Formats: sequence, structure tokens, C-alpha cells
Amino acid sequence: MPREGIVLIVKRNIVDYIWKSANLEGINVTYLETKNIYDGGIVNGLTVDNIIAINNLKYAWEFILENPHINSDYKTLLEIHKLTCDKLVLDVNLGKLRTTPVNIGGTKWQPAFPFETKIKEELDLLLNDETKSKTEIALEIMLYIMRSQMFIDGNKRVAMLFANKIMIDNGCGIISISQENQPTFLEKLIKYYETGDNKDLKNWLYETSIDGLNL
Repeated sequence: MPREGIVLIVKRNIVDYIWKSANLEGINVTYLETKNIYDGGIVNGLTVDNIIAINNLKYAWEFILENPHINSDYKTLLEIHKLTCDKLVLDVNLGKLRTTPVNIGGTKWQPAFPFETKIKEELDLLLNDETKSKTEIALEIMLYIMRSQMFIDGNKRVAMLFANKIMIDNGCGIISISQENQPTFLEKLIKYYETGDNKDLKNWLYETSIDGLNL
């Protein structure tokens, strides 16, 4: 499908994509609350950070949809992190690789510290793998970013947004994990964290979580 067709699908369903992405990261908002925030309305009962997180996802999606000429590369990845985590992390951490250790809920496994040279090299290898489809590349990069935990916060949101830029720019649809599939995704994600083997999770995502196309 041409990029323009995918963009139209995203615009029709943008609130749904933002809501699902927020819930996947543990941001407890309803669909109606998400829509109200997206439309600029007043929402009671939510934390300021939750409202900021939804608005940031809106701005990050706008950046992706409005900038087809910008390459999907390391620089763009950092820009998406800036948009996604603005006002949610200290400015010194915006668009920067983390410099402190992180713990991941549900597992004792800890990711190594991210180093810029290594991240750039590995990202370039994934982006330029001519043996794989753009959909497979997008899924592999999304999972790579999540497992690397390269940022102090927002890794799943940033990973999915970056992968969706690749998907949209190449007319491949949209990666979106439904509410009912999120527990299974998180279970498989923990297994992937611990083993480093993405095959099962990647195949499951391909079968269950590509929107916008009849595969």
C-alpha cells in the first residue's frame, strides 16, 4: 500500500494506537480519557505525568506522519525519544543513552550499558539487511531497542514508534498490540529479554499485531 494510504489509516485510528501504546507501558488511561487528552479537553483523576505522556505520544506520531523525508536512523531515534519523554525525564536524559543501570520487572536479567558506537553499528546492520522484508526489519529493530533498554525511560514507546516509522514509510502497515494480547506480549518479551532469541516473539507479532493490511 502507498505511504499515503497507511497515513490515512493511522489518522483515523490515532487515538486507539496511542491508548494501546500507553497501556503497554503501564500508563493507566482509558480510551475515552486518551481521546479527551488528544482533543485538548480537561480530564479529571489522572496524574499530570499521564496527561503529558499521552500528549507526547501525539506529538511523536505527528513527527512520524509529517516527516517522510527524514531517514529512520540513530538521529531520528533520539529525536523520537525527546518527543516521547519530554517533561517526563530530566532534560539531561532527553534523547541521550542512559548512563545508569536499570532493573526490569518480572526478571532478574539486566541489560548491559548502551554505548553509542555499538548501538549505531548494530542499528545500521539491522536497517540495511537486504535479506529481510521491511516488516521483519521493523519488528527486529523494535525488539532490539526494547531489549537494549538504551534510554532511562520510555523504551517500549520509543521502540514501537521508531519501528512504525519504518513500517509507514515503506507501506507495510502499523504495529499495534491489542489490549487482549498485551499480557501475552509482555510474557514473551520477558522470555526474549532473558534468552536474546526473538524468533518466537517476532513471529507472534507478525501474526497478531500488524494493522492496516490484509496479510
